[in-house]
Amino acid sequence: MNYKVIGKYIGYILLIESILMIPALIISLAEGQTKAVIGFVVAILASFLTAMLLRFLCRNTNKIFYAKEGLVCVGLCWIALSLFGCIPFWLSGEIPHFVDALFETVSGFTTTGASILPEVETLSKGILYWRSFTHWVGGMGVLVFLLAMAPEKEQGSGFTMHLLRAESPGPDVGKLVPHIKETAKILYLLYIILTILNIVFLLLGGMPLFDSVCTAFGTAGTGGFGVKNDSIAGYSPYLQNVCTVFMLLFGVNFSCYFLLLMRNVKSIFRDEELRLYLGIVVGSILLIAWNIRDMYSSVEEVFRHAAFQVASIVTTTGFATTDFDLWPSFSKAILLCLMVVGACAGSTGGGLKCGRLLLLIKNLRRNVHQVLQPNKIQVIRNNGRPVSEQVIKNLNAYLAAYSLIILISFVAVSVDGLSVTTNVSAVLACFNNIGPGLEAVGPTCNYAVYGLFSKLVLIVDMLAGRLEIFPILVLFTRSGWLQR
Repeated sequence: MNYKVIGKYIGYILLIESILMIPALIISLAEGQTKAVIGFVVAILASFLTAMLLRFLCRNTNKIFYAKEGLVCVGLCWIALSLFGCIPFWLSGEIPHFVDALFETVSGFTTTGASILPEVETLSKGILYWRSFTHWVGGMGVLVFLLAMAPEKEQGSGFTMHLLRAESPGPDVGKLVPHIKETAKILYLLYIILTILNIVFLLLGGMPLFDSVCTAFGTAGTGGFGVKNDSIAGYSPYLQNVCTVFMLLFGVNFSCYFLLLMRNVKSIFRDEELRLYLGIVVGSILLIAWNIRDMYSSVEEVFRHAAFQVASIVTTTGFATTDFDLWPSFSKAILLCLMVVGACAGSTGGGLKCGRLLLLIKNLRRNVHQVLQPNKIQVIRNNGRPVSEQVIKNLNAYLAAYSLIILISFVAVSVDGLSVTTNVSAVLACFNNIGPGLEAVGPTCNYAVYGLFSKLVLIVDMLAGRLEIFPILVLFTRSGWLQR
């Protein structure tokens, strides 16, 4: 294990974080929010000084970087990012308990959107901005940003691919262009362009600039932290529809946008995962709209709320325009299923991913055929290309870990005595990085109902879900820390 190179890149991440806090500090200064200013100043200094110390202690190291280093580095970087990122919440006194501040920060960076705050409108503007900005930072991945910005001389053997694979969501990571560094730049450029477009459309609908920026951060990162207590419910139908469209856009694999820029439209329409994603969205909207047709005064309102909540849950954003916990059981069952499915691989959304679901269906179909025709060799194909058996093995391992973690987490959080529905939906919502669940953690409630132990369990769930499980699991294994 190359500990020095890991420490070096943790230093890089903390240095980036200290810079990213500066806009929130400026807002706090402009608003005269003294306690928030103190919180950000301390956090920036602590992040910067720790980064410099790590850079000094880990200098003159070799740059050999294997898959194990990649997993450990990603896991530790996200933990460090969260620990230093929660300092402004805690020291400002706006979230007085450290674990609560850590919960809110992890929820932000992992784009979960689960909150322990009953009244977000009481927060100062600087804190509100930082809270929403954590979504944007975590949406595409801070290590992807590092890949895009780090000079070539700082990238050792295996550095780029191992970090990208460890942090990027989905069953497989491909390159848009031959060099990973250029791929990371393209991804962030697309991310920034879509975010700016989102802000512009929100401004055109009359949303205030501050609200537009924070809402766009939450939409782009598919996180769901709002600046209003009622989330998006208080805004106009136009603004709600804008959020619906952009949530769905950010749930699409970003490689599709790259293909669109390359004018390779045919490949986009042939993408099986995209077709499955759109089919699930359209089917869910129609079924829920039919089921809730008597709850609202017009057909437009029915489809607006159905489309918004389907988009919010399937992309794991977590915004809300209505209390869907009051919907019929059939609609809530669909939303619960969408929590598990999630968005596309290579998007900013969480969940199992449509790409994995597609491969699981194809593998199941192959296994059924093999029972009927055991001597026939059948190859699983995705978009016309054969899928390696190693990918299928990794998929099965992921599914086993996914199911086991959810089961253990459900049992663990049940110690607080809340209902089964609350606990199941809370674990699914945190592990799949969605945010709101059902009943006591529904869209009009929050996670303050849980005790210290349960919050720590859910924090681990959020990190494991965002990082595709294995970077966090490796941190709990002895072999992950042993020297080669």
